[in-house]
Parts: sequence; C-alpha cells; structure tokens
Amino acid sequence: MLSKEVIQQVLSRALSKGGDFAEIFCEDTINNSFSMVDGKVDTAVSGRDFGIGIRIFKGYRSVYAYTNDAGRSGLLEMAYKAACALGETKNELDIQLVESIPSNIHPIRYVPSAVNNLKKINIIKTAYKAAKTYSSEIVQVTAGYKDVDQKVLIANSEGLLIEDRRVRTRIFIQSIASNGVENQTGFEGPGRMMGFEMFDIIDPEYYGKEASRTAVTMLHAPVCPAGKMTVAIDNGFGGVIFHEACGHALEATAVAKGNSVFAGKLGQKIASDKVTAIDDGTISNEWGSINIDDEGTPSQKNILIENGILKGYMIDKLNGRRMNMKPTGNARRQSYKYAPTSRMTNTYIAAGSDENEAIIGSIDNGLYAKKMGGGSVNPVTGEFNFAVAEGYLVKNGQIDMPVRGATLIGKGAEILMNIDMVGKDIRLGQGMCGSISGSVPANVGQPMIRVSSITVGGRS
Repeated sequence: MLSKEVIQQVLSRALSKGGDFAEIFCEDTINNSFSMVDGKVDTAVSGRDFGIGIRIFKGYRSVYAYTNDAGRSGLLEMAYKAACALGETKNELDIQLVESIPSNIHPIRYVPSAVNNLKKINIIKTAYKAAKTYSSEIVQVTAGYKDVDQKVLIANSEGLLIEDRRVRTRIFIQSIASNGVENQTGFEGPGRMMGFEMFDIIDPEYYGKEASRTAVTMLHAPVCPAGKMTVAIDNGFGGVIFHEACGHALEATAVAKGNSVFAGKLGQKIASDKVTAIDDGTISNEWGSINIDDEGTPSQKNILIENGILKGYMIDKLNGRRMNMKPTGNARRQSYKYAPTSRMTNTYIAAGSDENEAIIGSIDNGLYAKKMGGGSVNPVTGEFNFAVAEGYLVKNGQIDMPVRGATLIGKGAEILMNIDMVGKDIRLGQGMCGSISGSVPANVGQPMIRVSSITVGGRS
C-alpha cells in the first residue's frame, strides 16, 4: 500500500520535532451490506475506505493525524505538522524497517467480495422468511447481511513493518411481535471472522425463527417483579454484563489514568473463587479475533482474573508507557480515522464445574435471564443497568413462566463477588463494542452463571 522508502521518510519526518516514537497505520477496506424490510431489499451498499493515520509519542503525550492522500509529499507534510504539535526542533532520524509476516490463524475459504451478491441476498431472504412465518403475531422483520475485507499495513520507528488482512461476515435478524396494543422485539446477530463459508456452520433459518420466538414469548409474558433476587444468567450474550461492567474497567484506557475501580489491584482478590476471566484474540475465526492488533502486536490469550485474583489488564503501547507494562495485543481502532487504544477481543468467563440443572435447581425464588439486551455502565464506579431480553421466573428449582421488562442493576465489583456457581457450557455471542477508538467487533461469553444476589428492576 505504501513503499518501504516512503514509510521510512515519513516516520523520520514525524520524529523531527522531538518525538520518541512514530507509527503509520494504512488501511484499505471493502464493505458490503444488504438489508430486507417487509419482504423487499431495502438497502444494498458497497463501499471502499482508504486512508493513513500517523501517530507520534513524546513521553506520555501523543498526537494523531490522518489523511486520504497517499502521496509522498502529502504524507511528509502531514507528518511534519503533527510533529510540530510536540514542540522542539530535532534532526530527522534514519529509520530502518524490518518486514515481518504474521501467522494467519484465521483461514478464509471464500472471500466475500468474490461471492455473487444474489447469494448474499438469498441468505437474508431465508432468514426473513423463517422469522416472518414463525407466527401471525410477527408484524415486522428486518434481516441484514454485512461483510468486511480490511487490509492493513502498520509500521513504526522501532523498525516494525507488517501487513494483515481481516475478513468478517455477519447477519442480523430483528423481529417485532404485536398484539395490537403492545410490541416486543427479538434479535439475533451471529458473525465470524470468516468468509462466506460462515454459512456452512451458521443456519440463517434457525436464527430467523429464534428472533421471532423471543419476540412472541415476551409478548405474552407478564411484567417481571422487582427486588433483590438470585439470578441465573445464561451463556453466550449473557457475557455482555462482564464485558461492560468489568471488562472495560480492565482496559488500560481506564486503568492507566486511575479511572477504573480495578486500578492498582493486581494480585488482589476481586471476584469469587469461581471466576476466571479471559480475553483471547487467538481463537480461530471467532468474531473478535485478530492476528495482530492495530499497533502490530501479535494477539494473545490474556488471563485477566484467575480463581478470583486479578492477574492482568488489556494494554496498548501508550497506556503501557504510563503503567510501565508491556502491550498485550489489545490495541484496536475502528479505522484509520481513530488512534488505537486498549480494547477487548473475545472476552469471557471460563467454564466451571457446575451443571446447568444444578444451577437452576438451587434457586428457590429468582430469575433466569436467558438472553441479555443492551445496557449502560460507568467504568469508574462499575455501576451498570442491563435489560433482560428474555427472562423467566424460577420457583422451587424449576423454570416457571416468562417475564418481560426485567433489568439487572448493580456494580461490577459486587457481581464478581456474588458469582457462586459457574456452568460448563461456554458459548460466545457477537456484538460491536464502542469506545474512544470507535466501534470494533467483539465477542462476549460465558457458561451459565449464578449470581447469589442482584437487584432486579421490574414492577414492584
């Protein structure tokens, strides 16, 4: 995408005003998306994003600039202007780059851009039909497809020169059920770091039916009662609570500045003995996986919490300087328009030893959160509020009846201590995670867990 000679010249110019580290991130991305509403293809969009970002460090200070101009003179001018933001004059350095090739642990069989668009549309037609015909109470279905093919080049003044290619594919289905008075929604959004071969393992018909099943089930459910309860949270997207309420607080973005409830607590007990939490970007072909992060650091498996003890954080280069700790392969960004910072990849609570039946059977009067929805969290305090997309009351160790409108309210540090049973059936769920470096693909996950006490919002 850029010649080695130009990269070396730009990096040297970036350090001409006293910076001690410079980095180039070059991106060339092809996006394709389709959506269907009311049985018709509503949108069909294909696009290409190309751009280059230049970042410079001086101690703990940083400056970032980006452009669509890949010409030598334009890049040198931008590098100089960015360098001027850091101050003093200094002679340009001679940068020597050593090219490397990352290991590709996410093989792609069918590059989506080479697949006929009719095949992609047929996928969402299948999902749409399955969702719409599930019940006469389904009044609207939206089905969508998206693929991304991102090529990146990363180089820095430490001599790094590396390229990577990231291909991701995803579909989503949203169903709305109505009785003429109230509406309820169901959603499914499976995705992988794969090409079109994803549909060899992902059945769009199943996910269409599942979205509608959730919507119809919740339409006929009474409102959830409120109060302190014992709650079982199912696997897959149930892991969004750990991701939001605890995961973000373990990113160096928050920790390095002391804006995390877990800052300065390495080696301390922050969760129950049942909890081991991991961020692993090396899981083959998973939605949040990467070969290298957006600073060129190889992805790795990071143990965050082990048997309740805080073992590590997710760290990028700049915040690693502030913390005097090495990067962990977690620097990510939405595109060249964003400077990278520490972000999650595939973050999950590891499998435990409890059976699901035993978890449900241990609850006399509580809630089973089968599916979680969206929510909000304050990373400084860990306070969170999450909607339960599909919930059931549990009475005398048995799942009783569905309830709607439930929310889970609490603090991340407290919920970690209150997890007293962890199942064996770990599963991951796909989502897009937003932060100061934009929106990136991320997996959440866990087995079924039991939280001994948590506030459930509903109707008192």
